[in-house]
Amino acid sequence: MTILFWLSFAIILYTYAGYPLLIAILARVSPSPWKREPWPEALPAPISIIMAVHNGAALLPAQIDHLLSLEPTLVREILIVSDGSTDATNQILEQAQAHGCPIHDGSIVMSGNEAASQPAFVPSPSDPRLRTFILPEQAGKVVALNRAIAEATSDILLFVDIRPHVEPGALRSLLENFADPRVGCVAGELLIAPQGNDATTSAIGGLYWRYEQWIRNCEAAVDSPVGVYGGFYAIRRALVTPAPAGLILDDMFQPLAIIRQGYRSVLDRQALVTDRWPASTTGEFSRKVRTLAGNFQLCREAPWVLSPANRVLFQLVSHKLLRLAVPYFFMLLLLSSSVLGLRSVAYAIFGLLQFAFWLMAAIAIQRHIPAVQRIAAPASALLVLNAAAIAGLYKFLFTRGPLWRIWSPTATEDRV
Repeated sequence: MTILFWLSFAIILYTYAGYPLLIAILARVSPSPWKREPWPEALPAPISIIMAVHNGAALLPAQIDHLLSLEPTLVREILIVSDGSTDATNQILEQAQAHGCPIHDGSIVMSGNEAASQPAFVPSPSDPRLRTFILPEQAGKVVALNRAIAEATSDILLFVDIRPHVEPGALRSLLENFADPRVGCVAGELLIAPQGNDATTSAIGGLYWRYEQWIRNCEAAVDSPVGVYGGFYAIRRALVTPAPAGLILDDMFQPLAIIRQGYRSVLDRQALVTDRWPASTTGEFSRKVRTLAGNFQLCREAPWVLSPANRVLFQLVSHKLLRLAVPYFFMLLLLSSSVLGLRSVAYAIFGLLQFAFWLMAAIAIQRHIPAVQRIAAPASALLVLNAAAIAGLYKFLFTRGPLWRIWSPTATEDRV
């Protein structure tokens, strides 16, 4: 039992502190910088923006308008694919294709929430950069992305989601990284916009996200991060690997597939994009369950990620896969310290502290007492993340049908 205790403790400590410190030291003592140069103005617009959407009528008009406002000297085309939408998404895309921007003239019937969120748009001449595609049946985000990839014509493919706002200068900054021929994938820096989040999601979107970004930036400094923010990342079209149908994590699959070909995936902290975190703990839990189930799915659908063909296998195991196992080591740590505590005061105290920690985390989530939530928010965040890992494994093992169906976020809140 003593071995079990210390093994569990060591794995937990390595996962949350040991590996981050190790990769930070490597980033400091053995960095691998890459070249950055402005994109030549004389070259044709190099970017094809790709966006997949399902039932996104509440946000789609504003996002199309935003994408069309981005620098035309850089954006050759904008490809938007509706993945079997059943709301007003398809009608909005048809109007946008005809007029160049969404026209809210009352001809599209929307629900009350959709209509309330629609700004008024002024008709403009058709913009030839906008290309829309409508899939009659929902087949998952990856199928929609693969359709757009097959239609794209630019050298650089930029993947965006329906909600993020690309900050001024972000596209130019992102392109500078492709001056290095070794770079095949570049992701921007995500800024989280507050939206009345509860204490737990504020901790996840604040402290945890800064911690996660720090690890990813250290990985990029050494070689490549094992995943990127899926709402704003770019890849060379020549290096694209069609993702397996039904895959959830395109933002892990594509960077890892590019790394497999001998190129790098890097992060650009100057290419800023703003997005919102789910406001409720329930929304964040659902999002994490889907993401963590996607980690299991990725290992099954692309087993090469677990082989020496994956140059960043060590980072993948240390950063991603051990986090899937940590919840069980937390349980073993509590069990072993409780048993050892029957004959050792030190182990008994440690066991009681663990029990109090998790109890406080659960109370903070359930009772919504402001003073308790402020103190216990980091503990609650840790509980949510680890519970989501357990639920993610259950969903992966027992979900019937496509795994991407396990999460159906609302367009206005939980699509991160």
